[in-house]
Amino acid sequence: MKKALIIGVSGQDGSYLAQFLLEKGYEVHGTSRDHEVSSFSNLTKLGIRGQVKLCSMVTSDFRSVLTALQRADADEIYNLAGQTSVGMSFEYPVETFDSILIGTMNLLECIRLLKKPVKFYNAGSSEVFGNTVGPANEETPFRPRSPYATAKAAAHYAVANYREAYGLFASTGILFNHESPLRPARFVTSKIVSTASRIANGSKDKLQLGNIDISRDWGWAPDYVEAMWRILQQATPDDFVIGTGETNTLRDFVEIVFSHLGLDWTKHVETSKQLLRPSDIEKNCADPSKARKLMQWEAHHKFKEVVAMLVEAELSAGSNSK
Repeated sequence: MKKALIIGVSGQDGSYLAQFLLEKGYEVHGTSRDHEVSSFSNLTKLGIRGQVKLCSMVTSDFRSVLTALQRADADEIYNLAGQTSVGMSFEYPVETFDSILIGTMNLLECIRLLKKPVKFYNAGSSEVFGNTVGPANEETPFRPRSPYATAKAAAHYAVANYREAYGLFASTGILFNHESPLRPARFVTSKIVSTASRIANGSKDKLQLGNIDISRDWGWAPDYVEAMWRILQQATPDDFVIGTGETNTLRDFVEIVFSHLGLDWTKHVETSKQLLRPSDIEKNCADPSKARKLMQWEAHHKFKEVVAMLVEAELSAGSNSK
């Protein structure tokens, strides 16, 4: 039985990845900053809370990382931890770098020192590309436009350096936006779906948004955790862009959500300058052709289906809570 360690198992991607690996027959270990007080609500929602062996890890603390890696003794390590909000990174840039870059460096250094053959997956981000004129692939230059993106870019290069300098099996998945019902409420897609649902139920709320003309490549999170696993099943370590290859505006997202609920979005949405970021990406789009060719991976769910599934999940959750 293979053993996997998921760092950041309580998040959206960590929970879906744990579910995926358990179905593959793995023994799954997972970490959070303090596993004794964390609720692991996402694992509970997926019905796998009792199947994951949990421990505490603070990725910016070298001793904590070393202890957790020795205890899990895993064959595959998935680093999904770190600050995940682009907007929040402008408010807490140092903390963002600490959790993403220092955390990744500590993991790489511990793997190097332990000298145990292990495969390491690093969660990259499409934010590193900045604005993309055309679809971005693995050769597209990085132009980060936020502290979050800059930290992710630095972590990407650290992984590549340890791979080349020390021969580690270390790979980065450069993932474009991917959604699910497990997305935290602070993410704009969750905010849109939950607010629209409340309005459909009679609330007088107005949905406050920033720039609704930005374009993103949106996919479905469970599809993307399969890509993470496939990246570590390759014969040699490498980096892969993961996305749908389609791009749509936030305005499109809003319109489809409200349409599914029988509402005219223009009557319920307001834009606010206070929600604009100091700098933002106007458009991004993935070119996942390398993943399709080498890993036989492609997104099973595209934009309109993803939005529909998010609305259906919100409605289902609402009816179950009554």
